[in-house]
Amino acid sequence: MSIEDIVLSHDRRGLSVLRNHLPLDFCHDAAAFILDIGGPGRRRVIIATGFYVSSAGAPETDGPPGALAIGMALHALGFDVMYVTDRYTAPLLSGETMAQEDVIDFPITDHESSRRFAERISKEIRPSLMISVERCGLNRSQAYLNMAGDDITEHTAKIDYLFSARVASVGIGDGGNEIGMGNLAQYIPEVATLPQAPALTRVDKLVIASVSNWGAYGLIAALSRLTERNLLPSVERERDTIKGIVARGAVDGVSGRSIAAVDSFDLESNARALSQLQRLLDTRS
Repeated sequence: MSIEDIVLSHDRRGLSVLRNHLPLDFCHDAAAFILDIGGPGRRRVIIATGFYVSSAGAPETDGPPGALAIGMALHALGFDVMYVTDRYTAPLLSGETMAQEDVIDFPITDHESSRRFAERISKEIRPSLMISVERCGLNRSQAYLNMAGDDITEHTAKIDYLFSARVASVGIGDGGNEIGMGNLAQYIPEVATLPQAPALTRVDKLVIASVSNWGAYGLIAALSRLTERNLLPSVERERDTIKGIVARGAVDGVSGRSIAAVDSFDLESNARALSQLQRLLDTRS
C-alpha cells in the first residue's frame, strides 16, 4: 500500500476518480518540490487553513490539525513557518498546546482590499512557499461555496490572492472546492458527487485525500521518506490537537456539532490513516 492509497482510503465523495489526473505518487511529488525550494539558505513558508461551517457559525476540525503538523515538520527541516487564516479560525491556531509560530489574521473584506493586503504580506514576509490545507477557494462566480452549495463568502477571507503571487505553492483538499483544486477544475464537475462550480485557484502541486488532514499527513510521510527522519505527529498528539481545537470552538464539518470528530470520522476512525502511515514508515526504516 502506498502513501496515496492510504490518504485516499474510505473515500466518501468520489474524489479518488481524480487520481488519474495527478502523478501516481502525488504526495512524493509535492514533498520533493518543497525540499527543492530555497536551497540551503533561509526558507519561509506561509500555511493557510480554516473552513467556515455555516450550520454552526464556526470553523471545522479538518484543516488546522494538518496545517499545524506540516508546520512542525517544516520547522524541523529549517523553514520559518507562519500561518494565515481569518478571524474564525485564528483562535484554533494559538494557545499553550499549539504551535507558537505567528498567525496572520487575513481580513474578510472586498476583493481590492484583499488583493492589497495579500501584496503587503508578500512584500513583508517574502515567503518562498505557500501551502493551503482545507481552505475554501474562489469559484467562477468569485464566490466561496461549501459542499452543500451554500454560499459562505461573507465568512471567508480571500486568501486566494496570496496564491496569485509568483510563489511556489502546494494545495491540499478533499472536496473540489478548496484552494488548489483549480488544477483539476475541468474534471471535477464530471464527478456527480463533487461541486459543479469548483474552486479555480491553482497551485504548483496538488495533494488530494479523503480528509484534508490525511493529505497533510501523507505529505509529511513523503517528506519523512525523502529526509530519512520520521516527521509525522503521533496519534496521541493528533487526538490532543483535535480535542484542543474543539475546546476553542471548532466543529465537525459534516454534522456541525462540537464533537471530537473530523468529517464525521470519530477519533478512532480518523486515526487509522495516521497509524497506517506510521507503520508504512516503520517498515521502510
